[in-house]
Amino acid sequence: MYLARASRFRSRGRCRPWRRDRRPRPVREVHVGAGRPAGRGTPGGPPADAGVFAGGGECGLIMAGHDWDSSPVGPVSGWPASLRFAVRTVLASRFPMVLTWGSHFTQFYNDGYAPCIGAKHPAIGEDIRVTLAEGWDALGPPIEHAMTTHEASWLPRLPLPLERAGYREETYFTVSHAPAFGDDGAVAGMHAVLTEVTGEVLGERRQHLLHELSTAVRQLGDERETAAQLCAALAAAPMDVPCAAVYLRAGAGLERIAVVGCADDAFPAHAGTGDDALPRGLAEHGVTGGPWGDPVTEAVALPLAAGPDGLPMGVLVAGVNPNRALDGEYRAFHALLAGQFSSALVDARAFDAERRRSEALAELDRAKTAFFADVSHELRTPLTLLLGPLADVLDDGAALSEGSRQQLDMALRNGRRLQRLVNDLLDFVSIEAGRAGAVRVQTDVPGFTTELVGVLRAAAERAGLRLTVDCPPLPRPAHVDPRMWEKIVLNLVSNAVKYTFVGGIDVVLRADGDQFVLTVDDTGIGIAEQDLPHLFERFYRGAQNSARSREGTGIGLALVRELAELHGGTVTARSRAGAGSSFTVRLPFGAPDAPGGPVVAMPSPGARGVVAPWVEEGAPAEWPATPPGAPVVLVVDDNADMRTYLTRVLSPGWSVRTAADGHAALAAARREVPDLVLTDVMMPGMDGFDLLRCLREEPLTRGVPVIMLTARAGQEAAVEGLEAGADDYLAKPFQAAELTARMRVALDRARGVSPEAGPPTPLGEPLPFEDLPGDSRPAPAPVVPVVSVPAPVVVPQQEPAPSGDRGAAVVADWQFPAEPASVPSLRRRLRTLLAGLELDDDEAYDLLVATCEAATNAVEHAQDPSEPRIDVTVRVLGDRVEVAVRDHGRWRERVPSMDRGRGSVLMSAFADVNAVPSPEGTTVVIRTRPS
Repeated sequence: MYLARASRFRSRGRCRPWRRDRRPRPVREVHVGAGRPAGRGTPGGPPADAGVFAGGGECGLIMAGHDWDSSPVGPVSGWPASLRFAVRTVLASRFPMVLTWGSHFTQFYNDGYAPCIGAKHPAIGEDIRVTLAEGWDALGPPIEHAMTTHEASWLPRLPLPLERAGYREETYFTVSHAPAFGDDGAVAGMHAVLTEVTGEVLGERRQHLLHELSTAVRQLGDERETAAQLCAALAAAPMDVPCAAVYLRAGAGLERIAVVGCADDAFPAHAGTGDDALPRGLAEHGVTGGPWGDPVTEAVALPLAAGPDGLPMGVLVAGVNPNRALDGEYRAFHALLAGQFSSALVDARAFDAERRRSEALAELDRAKTAFFADVSHELRTPLTLLLGPLADVLDDGAALSEGSRQQLDMALRNGRRLQRLVNDLLDFVSIEAGRAGAVRVQTDVPGFTTELVGVLRAAAERAGLRLTVDCPPLPRPAHVDPRMWEKIVLNLVSNAVKYTFVGGIDVVLRADGDQFVLTVDDTGIGIAEQDLPHLFERFYRGAQNSARSREGTGIGLALVRELAELHGGTVTARSRAGAGSSFTVRLPFGAPDAPGGPVVAMPSPGARGVVAPWVEEGAPAEWPATPPGAPVVLVVDDNADMRTYLTRVLSPGWSVRTAADGHAALAAARREVPDLVLTDVMMPGMDGFDLLRCLREEPLTRGVPVIMLTARAGQEAAVEGLEAGADDYLAKPFQAAELTARMRVALDRARGVSPEAGPPTPLGEPLPFEDLPGDSRPAPAPVVPVVSVPAPVVVPQQEPAPSGDRGAAVVADWQFPAEPASVPSLRRRLRTLLAGLELDDDEAYDLLVATCEAATNAVEHAQDPSEPRIDVTVRVLGDRVEVAVRDHGRWRERVPSMDRGRGSVLMSAFADVNAVPSPEGTTVVIRTRPS
């Protein structure tokens, strides 16, 4: 919005009064022939040599009708040839030119020059010193110099205060003055060629100001400070912004933040938001501006960018140069000016919001750290009272049974894991509080590192990984804090084991100048590019979901960085998704911080607690007997000890199957539909919610009850699980009796047993079909002829699967060696079996081709199989036949995940194919298409 302005279009200084309706004076008629025109002229016909002005446009006509007889140059007939030629030259040019002649500086100019003097045109025949009186101080000296010395002048961008539009206007011209010679060779006048460059000068000047504004904000901060810095930057451009004030919104009004170019009281400290709230004029405040210090009488109010509520953030009030008209170009400049202010203020506001958010997160982080510190201190006492007695009993447990010893071993192992987590939290809190420091002593770093890596060797080998250690002696003594170095090595190596499925891990120690360098390379899943910058931030967990376990506190790598920095070293990481990772720790050889000689560093008792929770520690020696016909429960958890514990608890009443993640569980459920699924929520790859969704989408498993176990306690977590479709939700830790009771209720509910029907069915005693309500009875399994064919390893099942498989009948369950020679054997036996199922010949042939292709893939593409065999299961589902082919290779993620060469394309051409990869193997399920 533009403010009302006091008019500046009035007579000033030496300027003549100006009228808006002023027009060029009428051109006198030039009569050719007898008679004499009204006024002065040549009697009896046209002026002598009227051709001098021919072709000169409007200015030529004016010259032709001018009364030269009474002018200082006299009648045209008496003009010297040099004047005639000079006038003709001026009129013929389209470039602005002016000629003065004689001591009276009588001027002649062409049409190109007329706009340069604006409303003063026509001034032909008049004294140029009068016409350009306001600018003669600048023009006179170079003209005199050119006429006196016969040297032409060259004045680029000459500022001239012309009064050609009713006010003293700031203009710029590039001018050249040269002497004009008479017939006798003497200087008779001046010849000038000029062009106006006002627009060019103003454009460059305003562009420079906008650039200065873009760099005026030295540091983003409070928006008030930003507005003040921008306003102060306007002081460098008084020609275009003689004065200015910036206002920001404060409640329902505007508050003045900064003023430049005039006294603060020229603008009110507070104002409303209406159009008439800000000052209308500045004449009474004595503000001056422009190149000649003329009074500033007007200002414009420029609204700044709108805030979230749609209202402007503020207003910029800018004074107007009194020597420039407020035309379209000036208004466009003001719009750009407001845009610069708006952009900077928006950035400042966004930066301030981000700063407040960061401060809030930092405060939350500090609160979390303090909480962990308090909790960790409180946990140490009960941990001591747990681990001490457990270790004593195991050391003096001659009378313990093997099963009891294994349970106590599991409890001690997980207690040490908890102790290590508590110690890590306390170390991190101490470092954060500045209370921790490295106590470096001379240490056999290569030998100590080798022993530390050996702690995890068994876990790596059980995971099927190669673990190599290359730590030769260093050329000079190294000084480290042994306990801190232990945490660095164990954290890096355990992470490598956790995120590596295929291949191996290399641990290398070398000297490099004044430093020694530890490198841990793996062939694991790698780290996404967007996660690398945040890798060493505490509590940060990347989006990567493929790991052996989801367990962990999220401070391991952050602790490694802090411990390395306490030694004056660094830690860096290089990685690419799907191509493994490399972590490098550089520490100086350093000097001892404590007196004494070399120490023999050994792994601490807590280091023994660095176990891999995903690795089985061995099957219990004494499994409780499972009653015949017991319901089948599928236990899914990525923690091996948890799977072992649940198996022991549930075995007396259930037939337990286990899986380490959602992919393996889904494949197991497709092979043999369980009566109930007991799954953890937080798992790598496919978590519990994804598994639940897949089970509900499968027709065979849609009705299987699912109970979710999770460490996420609280009502919201339970609601989330139940809304996802779970039958029940139980938070860890839990009582075994409560778990089995919930499982029994869920199974009875799935079978259609209501509370009014009596006590729940005891485990191990399936409810007879005839006792179920009519609508709840499952459809009988179809009678399928089973062909008894000797299998290479295991004889196929001869009886349909139990009724819990929801109508599916397993007609064959074979195991073949993982060798190419097994494919022909499979083809022969499958062809015989399919013939007995009375399938259409084409349908049987398609299924045979797809199955053999899947078996070939299982033999050729399984990576490092844990068991050298492939499993083939055939079942009947109504009018469809399903074949599942499973290998036991270590599957490494590929994109797309089903891509195993052209085999998947070939199989899909014959039947419906679904591939389910997992770290324990890949299962390909092939179904005949509905008829």
